Amino acid sequence: MATNKPYDNRAWLGVLPVLLIVAFSAVIPLMTVVNYSVQDILDFNSRFYVGLDWYRETLQDPRFIDAFGRQVLFSFSVLAIEIPLGILVARGLPKSGVWTSILLILLAVPLLIPWNVVGTIWQIYARSDIGLLGVGLNELGLAFNYTSNPTHAWLTLIAMDVWHWTSLVALLSFAGLTSVPPAYYQAAELDGASKWQVFRYVEMPRLGGVLVIAVLLRLMDSFMIYTEPFVLTGGGPGNATTFLSQYLATMAVGQFDLGPAAAFSVIYFLFILLFCWIFYNSVMSDDNEAQHHD
Repeated sequence: MATNKPYDNRAWLGVLPVLLIVAFSAVIPLMTVVNYSVQDILDFNSRFYVGLDWYRETLQDPRFIDAFGRQVLFSFSVLAIEIPLGILVARGLPKSGVWTSILLILLAVPLLIPWNVVGTIWQIYARSDIGLLGVGLNELGLAFNYTSNPTHAWLTLIAMDVWHWTSLVALLSFAGLTSVPPAYYQAAELDGASKWQVFRYVEMPRLGGVLVIAVLLRLMDSFMIYTEPFVLTGGGPGNATTFLSQYLATMAVGQFDLGPAAAFSVIYFLFILLFCWIFYNSVMSDDNEAQHHD
């Protein structure tokens, strides 16, 4: 028997504290940055409205364009390595048993290390005079020196990021693989499916959701990377490894150009949102088309 009860909105009061915290910690600072981005701030008491001048100046700045290109190249390079490698590691893990727990704990260790410590570890590890990696490569006759060779600096940064974050992709992929019912593998074996067919038609549908999360997390984090390259290379040699976050920090803290730095921050934020939005919508559209064909 259906009863007509009045709709009770009091449940929304339970999330009101969360909304207030989010407004205070995210929305209000963002609006402050947007406000600064349209002003020329001489000091705390002297400021002048300049409209979109800082935005135009930032988008035409060759240093910004160069840093943006390096940022995109770095982000997509590490994603191209970490996603397939993480899936490969996850597929190689045993599904259950004592070794599974041990290996999962070992995989999680790099994720527990603070970012500045990761940079320090690799700064020492890759040194050409005392570092195990640097000395070993030099002993092989490769003349490795990441402090003076831009290519070596880039390879060291990518290797450091892969070592630090591949575990995240592996753990997420392992969680997706464990959700595959054993009956699916048994059916695939009875049908004589190859390993590639098992991966493509049995495992990938279960990995789709976690891989979207993994790519979005890694894309956002790699696009905002600051501490590790700052500690490892300091943006050098020259400006070879100066990314957007380092350029922004120099502008805001080193030069105290609050107006241009605020405009830079807004553009930076919008670029990250744009990339994530494009990726998410492309993945979702592909999934919808696949379901429609099915």
